[in-house]
Amino acid sequence: MDHLSIDLETFSSVPIQKAGAQKYIQSPDFEILLFAYSLNDAQPVCCDFLQGETLPKWVAEALLDPQCLKHAYNAPFEWGCLSRYMGRQLPPEQWRCTMFHGLYAGYTAGLDATGRALGLPEDKRKLNTGKALIRYFCVPCAPSKANGGRTRNYPHHAPDRWELFKEYNRQDVTTEMEIEHRLSAIPVPDKVQKEWETDLIINSRGVAIDMDIVEGALELGATVRNSLTTEAVQISGLDNPNSVRQLSSWLETETGEEITGLRKDTAAKMLARDDNSSEVQRMLEIRQELGKTSTKKYDAIEQAVCSDGRVRGLLQFYGANRTGRWAGRLVQVQNLPRTYTEPLELARDLVKGRKLDALKLIYGSVPDTLSQLIRTAFIAAPGNVLIDADFSAIEARVISWLAGEKWRLEVFRTHGKIYEASASQMFGVPIELIKKGNPEYALRQKGKVAELALGYQGGTGALINMGALDMGIPEEDLPDIVSRWRDANKRIRDLWYKVDSAAVQVISQGGSVGVSSLVLAHEWDANQNTDYMTITLPSGRKLFYNAPQIGENQWGNPSISYMGMDQTTKKWKRIETYGGKLVENCVQAIARDCLAQAIEHLEAAGLPVIFHIHDEVVIDIKPFASNKEMLAKTIEIMSRPVPWAPGLPLGADGWVGKFFKKD
Repeated sequence: MDHLSIDLETFSSVPIQKAGAQKYIQSPDFEILLFAYSLNDAQPVCCDFLQGETLPKWVAEALLDPQCLKHAYNAPFEWGCLSRYMGRQLPPEQWRCTMFHGLYAGYTAGLDATGRALGLPEDKRKLNTGKALIRYFCVPCAPSKANGGRTRNYPHHAPDRWELFKEYNRQDVTTEMEIEHRLSAIPVPDKVQKEWETDLIINSRGVAIDMDIVEGALELGATVRNSLTTEAVQISGLDNPNSVRQLSSWLETETGEEITGLRKDTAAKMLARDDNSSEVQRMLEIRQELGKTSTKKYDAIEQAVCSDGRVRGLLQFYGANRTGRWAGRLVQVQNLPRTYTEPLELARDLVKGRKLDALKLIYGSVPDTLSQLIRTAFIAAPGNVLIDADFSAIEARVISWLAGEKWRLEVFRTHGKIYEASASQMFGVPIELIKKGNPEYALRQKGKVAELALGYQGGTGALINMGALDMGIPEEDLPDIVSRWRDANKRIRDLWYKVDSAAVQVISQGGSVGVSSLVLAHEWDANQNTDYMTITLPSGRKLFYNAPQIGENQWGNPSISYMGMDQTTKKWKRIETYGGKLVENCVQAIARDCLAQAIEHLEAAGLPVIFHIHDEVVIDIKPFASNKEMLAKTIEIMSRPVPWAPGLPLGADGWVGKFFKKD
């Protein structure tokens, strides 16, 4: 099997960061500038398309040869570019993505960042001149007197820079090959590679957009925002009432009290006071309304929609570090507001018709309504319907199965009321009594917050973060809830400590330790200078923790740490972890593997997935039966037993409709 490593430099007037790769590539002015390649680790060669060079015949043939694997860093981009160049969709199974390979091995995204994390020597790293050269040659430039009014830079405008750009192009191939070489001891499982290929197809398939509602929402949002801002200026006399500093100062003057911040929760508490003046009260109301007037997601849709009315590239494969879950891109479908507005159809029609007054009269807050309608901008193709199916309580099911918590598994195999069942176990009350109308029903709230907050070794702080106090639960009751939940779930509690102990053992002593259906191990390769703690999941996929160490925490106990991407600072640094967090990683990873398997089964059954959110899939298809039958078929596929997780009770629910929503 031959291996062809590739890196492209391209031009397009479409801003790729905002519009996405698919729209970028589809632009009429898109073109490949430079094509660097290496066959079987040979010295990279740069083909200068912009100055008339053409690909050697054997390279063009290799792009279609099933006996030649094509490698690239962020391969979906090269795959998309070359699919357009070749005039056909290239077979995904012939491609390998080194960025995904690095993410699988626990590294961060980015050619330069990955090279540094792997400790590549200087001559193998990405050149730091790239960003400036890309800005000069790969995007339009602003016309000026100095540049003769041109809107684009060509090689003859800066020959030295162009030669440097060609060297940069070749060096990217060198770096990509070295990264792949370093990662060669960590093969991506065939099943996971197939998932990447399916993701490539799903992202290129895209989802249809109702541009009428997008444009209507943008227009109404701007109108409401301008109206509220004008009113705020009239009340307060401020230059910019959206400024936290200006508004805080004004509120301090009006109330005679120090204002420490204007976060959503702080403003809500101030609004609830009964001693506010009418001016203060209205300014706080406007503040809340302005906080809901953001139309950024509608803006994102408008930026990303392709000429055929579809948005593509909404998903990032292996975007969630460690667990391998998908992340959202462009519109961030993983973080969309829920839809509570009823009737939805009328609200959508009013937005399309720009009926501001009617929208305000019927639904009250226009900003809130617009926010809820974002989901409904995603629609079925003409003549099609959307089928939506969502795993039911997938993480609660997985952790119950992983820990062997039998009473919980029985709940999921029968009625599925985990909040009521949890409260019953915690407080020793028959579950039959925990129903609406009975005083015992108040216990359900405690069962619910406990289930949401405590599964991964959380304590009172986790309950507070999950909103326990806002639910009306007294703070003094929280330690009791923690204690009762842990006593009711002894196997889950034990799982935390067993995983923690196993991690300490393998990092300190080497070898491997099995815990439940997991295998923790210490793996290193002196030749490649790699060192990992790995957790092998029931599916066969591994989680990687780079450069693991055992230190000492503030209580004098062993502390587990590893090198990874800090999700807050986005920097590569040493991160502490513990048993409960490792269990959380495993549970979310297993849930992800269940979703991936379901997607493969749905695709094989002719049910094309257009995007998915957490544990939910969305299918766009021509009706082939009644809505009830189509949904039943989808749910049956989602709920099929998992071969590598015998006894894991899966369940799903969903709906069929013309536009996306959240029940």
